Amino acid sequence: MTEAQAGECPPLLFFDSGVGGLSVLSETVKLLPHAPIVYAADYAGLPYGMKTEAELAARVPALLGRLVERYKPILATIACNTASTIALEHVRSALDIPVVGTVPAIKPASEQTLTGVIGLLGTQATVRQPYVDKLAANFASDKILLRHAAPGLVYAAEAKLRGEKPDTDVIREAMAGLFDQVDGDRIDTVILACTHFPLLRDELADAATGSVAFIDGAAGIARRIAYLTKDVRWPVERREGIFVTTGDLGDVAPYRSAIADHGNTRFEKL
Repeated sequence: MTEAQAGECPPLLFFDSGVGGLSVLSETVKLLPHAPIVYAADYAGLPYGMKTEAELAARVPALLGRLVERYKPILATIACNTASTIALEHVRSALDIPVVGTVPAIKPASEQTLTGVIGLLGTQATVRQPYVDKLAANFASDKILLRHAAPGLVYAAEAKLRGEKPDTDVIREAMAGLFDQVDGDRIDTVILACTHFPLLRDELADAATGSVAFIDGAAGIARRIAYLTKDVRWPVERREGIFVTTGDLGDVAPYRSAIADHGNTRFEKL
């Protein structure tokens, strides 16, 4: 691909229900510091973890179709485990650009655990997905995988990015939901199967019983994005990133500082 002018180089598109996908964006920017960025948050549809599979299978491809039409990205990343496990194939069928998904990091967790007992924290929609069953069967069939739905962590992470103190009770309850299960005392690795959750890594570690390693897929996703765009010659300087929301722009105001820290200083409504 020939070198594009800075104003013409197509962006990378990141999509999430809220600001959890910033955990994926931050890893991507480390590898591709000059890539133009559009980050889209579906605040009008938050929380995804409480929606049905049918709702998300219809909503996510429709929104991504509109975003691709408006911003003409070179690649789209669904930086949301729930949306990816339900709608990834629908989105890939609908778009004519590469689409990267976000799935629970079961394979690396299986390779890393020493006790053979892995915890998985996700939203209600993610933990019940057959896709997770398939990953467990393919990569952790000889391990014990304990799952717990902790949708409250989404709100705790959002609160943290607003500059507020996350609800410690919600965090403690989430960890107890794993460790209080049979064999839970043997967990040595916890998969953070929601892109919001790595934003609470320190708080979750404080609430853990004993030494626990946390793992998520953000770095692997970033490497995949870099590989798929390896022939792109990015601008010599990163231009202003765009943050677009399906909700009210006023509702995004408390997050502006955290969002701007990731290079997104232009705010738009879809």
